[in-house]
Amino acid sequence: MGAGHSHPLYLPGTSVVHRLPAEVKILAAFLGVVCVVVTPREAFPVFGGYLLLLAAVWAAARIPPGWIAVRSLIEAPFVVLAVLLPFTGGGPTVDVLGLALSAEGLLGAWNILVKGTLGVLTSLTLAATTPLRDLLLGLQRLRAPALVVTIATLMLRYVDVIAAEARRMRLARISRGHDPRFLWQARATATGIGALFIRSYERGERVHLAMLSRGWAGEMPRLSDARTTRRQWLTGLSPVVVALALAVTGLVTA
Repeated sequence: MGAGHSHPLYLPGTSVVHRLPAEVKILAAFLGVVCVVVTPREAFPVFGGYLLLLAAVWAAARIPPGWIAVRSLIEAPFVVLAVLLPFTGGGPTVDVLGLALSAEGLLGAWNILVKGTLGVLTSLTLAATTPLRDLLLGLQRLRAPALVVTIATLMLRYVDVIAAEARRMRLARISRGHDPRFLWQARATATGIGALFIRSYERGERVHLAMLSRGWAGEMPRLSDARTTRRQWLTGLSPVVVALALAVTGLVTA
């Protein structure tokens, strides 16, 4: 289930990063983010080291920096929050271009911006090198809760089905003279969204009944029985060793 579905963040390739098992990349991404989070915000050079480490992974995976930069704009709302902190924070102030800004607010804004950005870049790197099916397989091999894997699998399997249903409903409305550009037709749009929710809910009930009739026991079957080798673990976790060294350096020098 879910085979053949791909997400728009996946960048097909045959690099060494693409070939690594998903569970290795998931664990490496998680530990890398943990290292970033525990790094003191005052350790400015260390965050540059994290960015260089990610750049090395992008080079190994043949991911264009421009591809990453465009998709990292997803964090724009958090950037807005960070920009406001220097103006709203308390405590001592510093003069920046004629503006009196809160020193604590500046550090807080830097903390949100740099750690959020590195987290987004790490997530994008994982998504760019791992298909959805492999992500689910990796979670399964990492002994993630069976209910979480099941929900994620069904969600990814049927998101395309629901999107196609929404497109058909929209075409049906347009063919009957509905034009969503006009404000006074917002009520019809809201009604359509409600109808889509009801159809999706009914579809989910039918799917669940079909699964029960076929012996569903509450857990997804194993997608693969292949084992991850020690060499793959060492290769995939080698950037984590560098990230850990950077985190320790930041903790010691802060």
